[in-house]
Amino acid sequence: MSLPDDVLNIDTPENVIFGYDVAGIGSRFLAALVDSIIILLSQIIVFATLFFVLSSIYGNLDDLDDSLMAWLMALIGLIAFGMLWGYYIFFELLWNGQSPGKRWVGLRVIRTDGTPITLSETIIRNLVRLVDFLPAYYGLGVVIMFINDQARRLGDLAAGTLVIRDQATVTLESLDTKTASRDLGLYAGQSIDLDLPVNRLTNADLRMAEEFLRRRYQLANRQQLAGQIMRALYQRMDLSPDGMYHNPEDVIRQIVKNHQTATETAADETTPNGPLT
Repeated sequence: MSLPDDVLNIDTPENVIFGYDVAGIGSRFLAALVDSIIILLSQIIVFATLFFVLSSIYGNLDDLDDSLMAWLMALIGLIAFGMLWGYYIFFELLWNGQSPGKRWVGLRVIRTDGTPITLSETIIRNLVRLVDFLPAYYGLGVVIMFINDQARRLGDLAAGTLVIRDQATVTLESLDTKTASRDLGLYAGQSIDLDLPVNRLTNADLRMAEEFLRRRYQLANRQQLAGQIMRALYQRMDLSPDGMYHNPEDVIRQIVKNHQTATETAADETTPNGPLT
């Protein structure tokens, strides 16, 4: 029986709420198992190569004196620790909160405020992994995850992170980033007549609306996010969406269309009709 995942709702300053499915113990265990297999295979390859090189230099390793054998064991322990600790840090920074196991299962590590993790968070959560691992294979970590409502282990609690299901949702940070595509579909769908004070909107508001229109067909929370963005835009324009019967997505498209029209009109008015005589 699989444990149900919880939902984390994050209310942004723009009053747009984003929901994240918090990963349960089962999916996290599967991701950890995949990562552990990869680490183990990597260590086998590295240690086999190391012993091959040392054997070619010193011959039979059993003939090494105690001091050299102690140094060899220390080197092996250091390499093993470095691979275990560095593996997660490297991939979580490279893939924005994902290790190969998490990417395969479809999980991602984020901060509890919904923003991507940074170097400090990934270092902290993976250093504390050594404690979570006790007494054997995440024994303590699993106990803490059972107790915590969001299935966070000690490393997550220390770093202020949690693991979510990596689904096709967006954040305000991603909506604030322009993409190369300019196809907003402004003339698709229902055409509505709205006379709104779009001049009160900021550039960040419009970027958020435009990015939603670009990505809307890829979003799992499309309708919910459209309603939240529409309310945020209306609040910015000092209007109330109460009584609004239009589709929120159509309203967002019309707002962007109205703003582009107003911008083009203003540009035409400031452009000379011809050369001065």
